[in-house]
Amino acid sequence: MDDLTGQIIGAAIEVHRELGVGLLESVYEAALCHELGLRNIAYQRQVAMDVSYKGVVIQGQRLDLLVHGEVIVELKAQLKLPEFAQAQLISYLKSTGLKRGLLINFAEPKLVNGVKRVSL
Repeated sequence: MDDLTGQIIGAAIEVHRELGVGLLESVYEAALCHELGLRNIAYQRQVAMDVSYKGVVIQGQRLDLLVHGEVIVELKAQLKLPEFAQAQLISYLKSTGLKRGLLINFAEPKLVNGVKRVSL
């Protein structure tokens, strides 16, 4: 694990410890942003991402969080992650040319079980 993803996971664990499970994804997103700010970790929230298809730029995709311009963080709050959740993160990485991503599911009773690291 690299230092930056470790810091992000640490912030997410703190949010999970404070809030527990059962809230909306948007609540966890706002809380994680606040926690990242408290830790002086630079982030952007709801970053617009364009997808190129046969020479046409298609807008409408949004990254939940982009940390230090390097790590895409996709947040979920679902008891059972849909099969496409990890594929979605991989698609985001490919589309942006970035190499590291985190899929964090706040619905897990123990957050460490809800963290998946993805690298290209």
